[in-house]
Amino acid sequence: MSFLRQLLVTSLLALFISPAFATNGYLAHGYGIKSRGMAGAGVALPQETLGAAINPASIAFIGNRVDISAALFSPRRSYTATGPQSETNPSSLVPGQVDSGREYFVIPEMGASWQLDNHKSLGLLLYGNGGMNTSYAATDTAGGSFSGATGVDLSQLFLSPTFAYRFDNDASIGLSAILAYQRFAARGLSNFAGLSNSPQNLTNNGHDNSFGAGINLGFILPVSEQFTLGGGYRSRVYMSELDNYQGLFAQQGDMDIPSSATIGLAWRATGNLTVALDVQKTWYSSIDAVGNKMMPSFTSCATRSTLSDPSCLGGNNGIGFGWKDMTTLKLGMQYETTNDWTWRAGYSHGNQPIPESEVFFNILAPGVMEQHFTTGFTKKFDNGRQEINFAAMYAPAKSISGPISSTQTVELEMKQYQLELGWSLLF
Repeated sequence: MSFLRQLLVTSLLALFISPAFATNGYLAHGYGIKSRGMAGAGVALPQETLGAAINPASIAFIGNRVDISAALFSPRRSYTATGPQSETNPSSLVPGQVDSGREYFVIPEMGASWQLDNHKSLGLLLYGNGGMNTSYAATDTAGGSFSGATGVDLSQLFLSPTFAYRFDNDASIGLSAILAYQRFAARGLSNFAGLSNSPQNLTNNGHDNSFGAGINLGFILPVSEQFTLGGGYRSRVYMSELDNYQGLFAQQGDMDIPSSATIGLAWRATGNLTVALDVQKTWYSSIDAVGNKMMPSFTSCATRSTLSDPSCLGGNNGIGFGWKDMTTLKLGMQYETTNDWTWRAGYSHGNQPIPESEVFFNILAPGVMEQHFTTGFTKKFDNGRQEINFAAMYAPAKSISGPISSTQTVELEMKQYQLELGWSLLF
């Protein structure tokens, strides 16, 4: 491993030890504590360094500052099998509800920006994604399709050096490099060895690491004194293979990070009230390990005549999670009051990415959230040179049900809570 990789891994692991984040699919529902107080909206409203994770052009307007925050995140995940169990069907489960363990995670993030002159700015961000995390006890899965303690653990962490250029008309463009680190483990899948091209690299191999890179582009364009348009595009992040799980993920362990695009408006309705509206799309289906469907690959693999088949787990067209692309609408507002207080609220809604036909494999990754309700505030002090920021999020329970055999159905369910506290220094 090169020195750069060692430095990246050491820094990220020291700061990010939690594998789960409030999610749209498995991407974070927002970046930056102020944006998360507005349900992730704000691609056209520069306020903080972490906003560059969605729109790198935003750092052209925020000056010299440091933002640090930590969130306490609590996802509640479960599945419920209904109907009699079949002893001959490999997709059969013990009837009843099974809850995923580990319900609390601490999640930090940080960023810094420097205004070089009236036109040029630099930034450096450290943030993460997650959400494909489950942990089912062996006593709960005994006698079913899984073998012993079962679950997956995925963390995706990013270091993004950023440059932005501000024009004389207050438009700006920005570019970030995305240096990515990914960490993954799976347990309890040995009963599926017959469906894998590489059974020894299917499950229970501890955590494996992969590295990759991509780019992030953005713009800010003033439309009038009241309206500002903004947008950002994050490319697909190409990752090295997870060799220890080349018998699980399609394309021999290839688990790239999907591209996403966001566009939005910021409307300064009054001198105190600002409203932000964003639309974001994430192309989950473009990543074979995530987007490939279980059927008809499952049937083709189960009836294969060779040891290796492209339809099997790990194959070029191997079984995946069947996720669809996801579009999310985010609406946020903030109101500035006297004594340096700013209050925020927001709501987002997205079409969750899991089809009813794909519920079985998604017991491992029940990313079914569709709604987020948020609130937050900022209090400035020290003559405006420092800030205390707060954000809270509630994602109400969402479930999806589908058949897994001729006799059974499974319901996946999740709800989420998050509290976050941050500090900012303007210098």
